[in-house]
Amino acid sequence: MADLSSFPITKKWPAKNPDIIQLYSLPTPNGVKVSIALEELGLAYEPHRIEFGPDGVKSPEFISLNPNGRIPAIIDPNGPGGKPIGLFESGAILVYLAEKTGKLIPADPALRYETLSWVMFQMSGVGPMLGQFGHFYKFAADKVANNSYPTERYRDESKRLLSVLEDRLKDRPWIMGDEYTIADITTYPWVRGADIFYGGREALDYASFPSVVDWVERASARPAAQKGFDIPAKA
Repeated sequence: MADLSSFPITKKWPAKNPDIIQLYSLPTPNGVKVSIALEELGLAYEPHRIEFGPDGVKSPEFISLNPNGRIPAIIDPNGPGGKPIGLFESGAILVYLAEKTGKLIPADPALRYETLSWVMFQMSGVGPMLGQFGHFYKFAADKVANNSYPTERYRDESKRLLSVLEDRLKDRPWIMGDEYTIADITTYPWVRGADIFYGGREALDYASFPSVVDWVERASARPAAQKGFDIPAKA
């Protein structure tokens, strides 16, 4: 049995089975990336629901695994060299899981780097911009009622990024063509979330991005996605 005692987070959220991947997350656009990938890869894992606030992501135990205090994070008891490893940042976790299994990322070096470019596109653009749009559009609308600039800025940049995806997806089912990869998994939960969580479909003019909409629907219909969307479940 793996010894995870060197990870303080396991004191607050004990592992029932320390021999499998421990997932610390919430079913948010960032969080579900990892649960979906784990389901796609068929890897055994144990989910722990980490709430927002001082008893969750801001607790000393969680901070010990992710100094940035954000979900998701994982501990893999079978990391490099057979030693446990703790990881945070959804993009880094997806790359790690893909390379660990040799799946969800092309074997060809050139295509691998192209896939990573699209992963970084999401991490640096799609996630932050759609997240900021959603914040001002849904949660801070009262604070910017007399100043439309923040909402319009992030709306327009989000639409620009959606247009980049639209161009990419016009003639292919997935970002990398016929192969479903971590580039898809890291990106479509955010496009989906901007619609169903932030209610931004009309404001972001999804009708102008039919290839993106079809792609999100196609990805969301996958069995791994259907399961991963609700992990970790509420107690």
